[in-house]
Amino acid sequence: MRQPVGKLLLFGATGDLAQRMLLPSLYGLHADGLLPEGLTITGTARHAYDDAAYREFAKTALEEHLPSDRDESALAGFLERLQFHSMDASQVEGFKGLAEKLGDISGGLAIFLSTAPWLFAPTIKGLEAAGLAGANVRIGLEKPLGNDLKSSREINDLVALAFPEERTFRIDHYLGKETVQNILALRFGNAMFEPIWNARGIDHVQITVSETVGLEGRAGYYDDVGALRDMVQNHMLQLLALIAMEPPARFDGTAIRDEKVKVLRSLRPIGPAEVQSETVIGQYRDGAVNGEIVRGYTDELEKPSNTETFVAVKAHVDSWRWQGVPFYLRTGKRLAGRQSEISIQFKPVPHSIFAERGGQLQPNTLVIRLQPEEYIRLLVMAKEPGLDREGIRLREVPLDLSLTTAFANTRRRIAYERLLLDLIEGDPTLFVRRDEVEAQWEWIDGIRAGWKANDMKPKPYASGSWGPSASVGLTERDGVTWNE
Repeated sequence: MRQPVGKLLLFGATGDLAQRMLLPSLYGLHADGLLPEGLTITGTARHAYDDAAYREFAKTALEEHLPSDRDESALAGFLERLQFHSMDASQVEGFKGLAEKLGDISGGLAIFLSTAPWLFAPTIKGLEAAGLAGANVRIGLEKPLGNDLKSSREINDLVALAFPEERTFRIDHYLGKETVQNILALRFGNAMFEPIWNARGIDHVQITVSETVGLEGRAGYYDDVGALRDMVQNHMLQLLALIAMEPPARFDGTAIRDEKVKVLRSLRPIGPAEVQSETVIGQYRDGAVNGEIVRGYTDELEKPSNTETFVAVKAHVDSWRWQGVPFYLRTGKRLAGRQSEISIQFKPVPHSIFAERGGQLQPNTLVIRLQPEEYIRLLVMAKEPGLDREGIRLREVPLDLSLTTAFANTRRRIAYERLLLDLIEGDPTLFVRRDEVEAQWEWIDGIRAGWKANDMKPKPYASGSWGPSASVGLTERDGVTWNE
């Protein structure tokens, strides 16, 4: 049963994530009357702000990141909810003052923890020592949660000392995207897809998350992590799980996450014997992106590095439903375009009645685009108009569902709006359970161990391209072309 809390506590309340996403999301929920009446939002960080200074800071951030037609009265009302407590989260004794600032939490407290990983231990200990980890307190954890299975388990064990699993909400912001949730509606709300959503009907699946940007101020973090751990371990494996999962019995957090973890545990391991044929890694060098000359990765980093900025993987889900169906995953920085999409290619019809008349068939493809546009597009075959005296001409045409157009009168929400509201209300459905995280890390660690065993180094690719040429070979060996 959902139980909204009366107070929200934001760690890292002056950081980039808070300015770009958290504060605008909370304002949006406030403006639409979705936050519980009387909910207070307390920010904490090392900045020496009082309440008034933090409200001014928040106002400046909101004016920068909200549309110019914002509701000024709603903004004023939202700022009244804010307060601030300055503290160093590494010092456990400082949490007593935080508890005093929060006051009575008998109405429930939700905590959003967005801090450096090394601060997790003192923060959890401090919360517990100050009485801020009781049965009516839940915690939302922003990644990164470790950098391998071992460190992830250490963090999860640490959190579990104070917060049991049912009060721990691990955040993957991709799961808050409207189009991602539409995967469930598409699969389980329409009768035509599920009968062919299997190895008998689907030839292969592609998942691409491409970026045109480089390091963008994340050099220290990114060089320690790389593309596999930054994007594949969390976002892309969650997308794969939603595509491949069995139908859950009901729409709730337990049923959906039970089915997702079955998929993640069914991923075929990619070890030292397979990594060279089933993975490709690359690192961008200088080139041109959107007509602008850009520097290579090591030039931006200003030191040599073997960190991959591109990775492509051929994955398999070893289950009855998916036996023999490859899932091609691809992500990278400084690529030719910015897009996040899932492309599902169905198998061709068993017999073409048009071949003798010159009609060429293409297999049907379903494209689910997450960004920058949001749409679901089914590519089907249609006959070109004409008298057909020189043969039948068939052409692939799209059946489009533009979510932007179809719901033009509905405001498109930031992913964090839904996730923050679910944290406040206590709905775990769109958060990641511990067994999911550990299944993801186990698969990823196997790939990284294989790279190390084979001494694999990233292949260079020009900025503004679609990655190393070897990534083309990864699919073309199977007669498949990347959807671009």
